Amino acid sequence: MQILLTNDDGIHAPGIRSLQKALTQLGDVEVVAPLSEQSGVGLSITYLHPLMIHQEFEGEQHWGWAVAGSPADCVKLGILEFCPQRPDLIVSGINSGSNAGINVLYSGTVAGAIEGAFAGITSIAISAASSFANDIKPDYDQCAEQSIPIIKKLLQENSRSDSDRLWNVNFPETKPEWPRGVKWTSLGVKRHFDVMEKRIDPRGRPYYWSGLDPISNHRLEAGTDIQELSEGYVTVTPLKFDLTDHAKLNETLKGQTGREIDLESDENS
Repeated sequence: MQILLTNDDGIHAPGIRSLQKALTQLGDVEVVAPLSEQSGVGLSITYLHPLMIHQEFEGEQHWGWAVAGSPADCVKLGILEFCPQRPDLIVSGINSGSNAGINVLYSGTVAGAIEGAFAGITSIAISAASSFANDIKPDYDQCAEQSIPIIKKLLQENSRSDSDRLWNVNFPETKPEWPRGVKWTSLGVKRHFDVMEKRIDPRGRPYYWSGLDPISNHRLEAGTDIQELSEGYVTVTPLKFDLTDHAKLNETLKGQTGREIDLESDENS
């Protein structure tokens, strides 16, 4: 199996190092990852300037390609240029911090998997929750090893399902007895509030921090990734990049008579 591995924390991040080692159990791994951290860039691509690349080595052995661009850029280059053959699997991670709920829309990690799904390749984003307040860092090696049976299962699922699907996997914080298991979940899309923390620099000027604790901002809705992750479960969520509201579209098309829009009429306003 040809595997393409990327992330958004940068090619030197510990999560991608652990995952690369674990994925060699499944096949040949080509690493194509950002040169520097790209957290929160979403599905951005680079087209106003060239993409510079740098080959990374472990000793004298090729290890991967560092790209001065986004995770989506990395996946494009990996598919088109750097993988010796078309990838059978694309994995993005392990991200430092969860990518759950509507935060997937901001996530560079998830964007890497979306770009892979665009190409019709089984694509999986993997993240691990961490607590900045308590300085709890993910156990990347454990998460990487526990990702392997999940990836095997998702490969089986995608072999008989839609090609425009990707998978979002989140590991809970590193605690004794966690993870408690694996659960299939939906996205938690409701928030209690949004946070923009104001601080003052030494010269008395205000500045702001965003996204310091994104999980606590969400409502704990039963059956969602936010809820299950908070209770110590690994969450697996199938995602699709088609954002069309098909139910509303079908409703409108069925009742088309009388809903025509006259572009020349002032009555539409």
